[in-house]
Amino acid sequence: MKQIILILTTLVTSSFIPAKDNYKLVWADEFNKDGAPDPAKWDYEYGFVRNQEPQWYQPENASCKDGFLVIEAKKERKKNTNYDSTSKYWQRNREYAEYTSACLITKGKFDFKYGKVTMRAKIDIRKGMWPAFWMLGNKKGSTRWPACGEVDIMEYYRGNLLANACWEGENSSAWDEAKWPVADMGGAAWAEKFHEWQLIWDEQKMVISVDGKELNQVDMSKTINVHRGDNPFKENFFLLLNFALGQSGEEIPAENIPAKFIVDYVRVYQ
Repeated sequence: MKQIILILTTLVTSSFIPAKDNYKLVWADEFNKDGAPDPAKWDYEYGFVRNQEPQWYQPENASCKDGFLVIEAKKERKKNTNYDSTSKYWQRNREYAEYTSACLITKGKFDFKYGKVTMRAKIDIRKGMWPAFWMLGNKKGSTRWPACGEVDIMEYYRGNLLANACWEGENSSAWDEAKWPVADMGGAAWAEKFHEWQLIWDEQKMVISVDGKELNQVDMSKTINVHRGDNPFKENFFLLLNFALGQSGEEIPAENIPAKFIVDYVRVYQ
C-alpha cells in the first residue's frame, strides 16, 4: 500500500513541474567584434538630449573590446554645435558640455512587442553615476513622451536601482516605480560583479528582475494613457543603453571620472 501511495504522489507532483519556456532568440548583440558597435543593430543619440543632463552624447564614447560593450563617461569640454546664446532652450543656450558619454538606441533598426529581454552588465554606482538600460514606445504618430510609454529595466542613481514603467498621467506622467537600495544588495562589492537584468513582458504584465530577484511587477490593466485612452505597452518598443551623469544636479566628483558602463550582452526572446 505504501508503494502505491508513493507512486501516485510522484505522478501528481510531476504534473506540476513547469515546462521549459518556449521563447526563441529573435535579436541579440554579444559585442564580440572589437571596434565600434554593430551599425546594423545600433544608432546613437547626439548632443544634449534630456533632463538637462550635463553630458554630451556622441558615438566615440562607445566601443567593443574583448567581448564587451564599454560606454565611457569622460570629463572633457565639448563645443555645443547647436549653441545659440539667445535661445530659451537648455539644449541650445549652453555653449559647452563639460562631460561626454554615449547613448545607443535600436530605433529604426529593431523594435518588438512582448517577450523576454536580458542584459548582463556591470554598473558603476559611485556618486554622480546614472547608467540605464530601458525602452521607449515606437508607435507611429505617438512617439512623444510620456504617451509613448517608457520601461526602465535597469536604472541606477543616488544609491538606488530602479525598475519603472511610465505612461501619460493626468497632468504629465504616471509611474509604477520600484526603488531598491544597492547597499542592501552588497554595495560596492555587489557592483564589482556582473549581474543579469531581465524583463518578461506579455499582454497582462511586465516583470522586471535582477539575478532572478523580482524588482517590480507592472499590471498592464492600469497603464492607460489618461487623455489618449490607449495602452502604450501594447505597442512596439525599441531599446536604449546609456550612461548619463549627475541626476537632477547631483555632484559628480572629479575622482569618479572617467567611468565605465560595461555590457556583456543584450538578448531579446519571443
